[in-house]
Order: sequence, then C-alpha cells, then structure tokens
Amino acid sequence: MLLAIDSGNTNVVFGLYDGKSWLGEWRSASSPNRTADEYAVWLSQLMTLNQIDQTAISAAIIANVVPAATFSLKTLCRKYFNCEPLVVGEAGVELGVKVLLDRPEEVGADRVVNAVGAWGHHKLPAIIIDFGTATTFDIVDAEGNYHGGAIAPGINLSLEALHMAAAQLPRIAVKRPLQVIGKSTVAAMQSGVFWGYVGMIEGLVAQIRAEFGVPSLTVIATGGLAPLFQDATKVIDEVDLELTMRGLVEVYRRNRKT
Repeated sequence: MLLAIDSGNTNVVFGLYDGKSWLGEWRSASSPNRTADEYAVWLSQLMTLNQIDQTAISAAIIANVVPAATFSLKTLCRKYFNCEPLVVGEAGVELGVKVLLDRPEEVGADRVVNAVGAWGHHKLPAIIIDFGTATTFDIVDAEGNYHGGAIAPGINLSLEALHMAAAQLPRIAVKRPLQVIGKSTVAAMQSGVFWGYVGMIEGLVAQIRAEFGVPSLTVIATGGLAPLFQDATKVIDEVDLELTMRGLVEVYRRNRKT
C-alpha cells in the first residue's frame, strides 16, 4: 500500500492507495514545527477509525513545498512505516516528463505533479489552474511536458490582505455574491474578490492561449476552491480534485519501474 503525501502551504494531505483505489484521504493544517511523532499519532488514529492496518504500508511518496517540513515527513515514513520515501524534486526521482523552464529546480513539486496527474486522464495540451494558497496557472503540452505558467495570490490570501491592511474592512469568508454591485461593505468585498478573480482567470487563460499558440487548450481546475468557480466562468472545462494525488501515484509507478 502506498502512502502519498501532498504537503502544501495551507494543508498536508495524506492518501492511502492500494493499487486500485483510495482507501482514505485526510488533511492536516500545515506547520513546519509539527514533528514526525505528532503526525504519526494523528494519522494512526484516523487509520484505526477507518479499520486500516498501518503495517500494510510498504511505500511512500512526498510532494512538498514547505522545505522546513521535509525532515519530519521523511522521518514519519522511515520511523513509523519502515519505508524510504520518494521525494519529488530530489535527485534520482524521475517525473517521466520534461520540465521546460530556465531553472527547473525552482518549480514547486505540486505543480509538476499536477502535470503528471493530467496525463492519460484529460485532453492535452492543457492549462491547470490550482486554487490553493496561491492560484497557479500551469501549461502542459500534448506530450505531457511542463512549460511553466503564472502564479497569483490565492483568493483567501487576498481577503486576508484586505482585512489586515484596511482598518475598516472586516475578515470575511469566500462567497459567490448574487450581484456585482455590493450594497454593503461585506458584499462589496465579496464581489470585488470573487468577480475580480473570475476576470483574472478569464484574462490569463486568454493570454496564455494566445501566447502558447493553441486556442483550444483544455482548462482543468483543481484545489479546494475549484468548485466555487466552476459555474462562474465558461473557460473552465473540467474540475479534478484528485489531480495532485493521482499525479503522486503515477510518479511512484514511473520510479518503481526503474
């Protein structure tokens, strides 16, 4: 059984894959100070509740964008699951695709794993929009190669910035407003952020399609807030919330063969 770990700036996602299906998937708030022991206690309790035998775990793979968390996650795999994890981005871990950037070592592990996850499951070439702590736009060509993209602040980060920087603006939740013209401060903030993001999505997709020279680029949305924007714009073709975890499984398969 494979333990797949997607460690992001907001959440760490743990998934268990038995070769055919996902047996469980759990989220924990990201913290670079969390120890391997703390992860192990939390994860073992969840596995017990789901009647999963943790001794069945025989392999692990990690995609991590929080460098300070790498040691704890590696120790978790070694100490409690008796396996040496593959870490995306480390020497010797093959992706099976080309990363066509000026400095490939700088790209976030989650972004290239998403590109791998799209292969065989979506029509390529494509733009992958990941609604996370940052909102990323990544381009994958017809062969599955990664061409880079754009990074914008995530919608929750933008809302927090408004609240922190303006004394009279409250902290609010992300919500799709019924109309663009807000009749209150909260409604105006929700409208500006939500419909502003819709405009950014549509504008960036149009410019990427024009620059890449492929007007028919498929647009795939992933990340926790992807469903919120799915029906707000026609440029999103598909929503795939399992893209990153499926990409981790595929990277593991490609490395197991070698």
